[in-house]
Amino acid sequence: MLAAQALLALIAFLLGAALFSFMNVVAWRLPRGKDPLTGRSFCPQCGATLTAADLVPVFSWLALHGRCRHCGARIPARYLAVELLGGVLALGCRWRFGAAYALADGLFGIRWQGLAALALCGVLLSIALIDAETQLIPNRLNAAVAVLAVVELLLSPARWGGCVVGALCVSVPMLLLCLAIPGAFGGGDIKLMAAAGLFLGWQHTLLAMFFGILGGGFYGIYLLAAHKADKKDHFAFGPFLCAGIVLALLFGEPVLAWYCRFL
Repeated sequence: MLAAQALLALIAFLLGAALFSFMNVVAWRLPRGKDPLTGRSFCPQCGATLTAADLVPVFSWLALHGRCRHCGARIPARYLAVELLGGVLALGCRWRFGAAYALADGLFGIRWQGLAALALCGVLLSIALIDAETQLIPNRLNAAVAVLAVVELLLSPARWGGCVVGALCVSVPMLLLCLAIPGAFGGGDIKLMAAAGLFLGWQHTLLAMFFGILGGGFYGIYLLAAHKADKKDHFAFGPFLCAGIVLALLFGEPVLAWYCRFL
């Protein structure tokens, strides 16, 4: 039994690592006008086409010592970090939503709701990386979050009321604040919170926004204290919103339960 559990956990880890490896490619290709769904993977330095042996999540980077087998160029450690993060989040989704041992319940040892949550995490990774690089969030990625929210509602139809409120409870105030203070938030941030709110429901959406503001606030303080920015400068807020969404997705229930004890 323990061996079966360990095998399912390994499968879930590799699934998450493979998904995040692909979403890392999406995050690199979209800002450069390349279609992430077509064409073989290649080395950005020498242009050599990568084979299956070069693309095994985590293990290829370690086996190649972080270098391209064709030209010897360094493969950024970001690739390894992203794949490890994907594996860890896959295990987190399996823990949060439960394991599956039959096709009716899920796939790869993860329940269907957990797979939807993992897919959401993958899309959020691309959003965070692209926003950090360009300070823009592609509409197609926000649309992907909305599609995953609809899938989640089909899996859990009893949640639709709270999820509709979740789509509005943060995005509408953000929009109103932007109308009052131009540039307070980016349009992509507003769309992201609307789509993510439809997935999370209103309580978890508020919690995600709290986490995002907390993280963004500390980062802003760091930039000012280190004299890397002044009060008029802007930085990408999307990565902090994405991190807040993931935290609320995985840990929202215990955090809200803890908070309610003090009410």
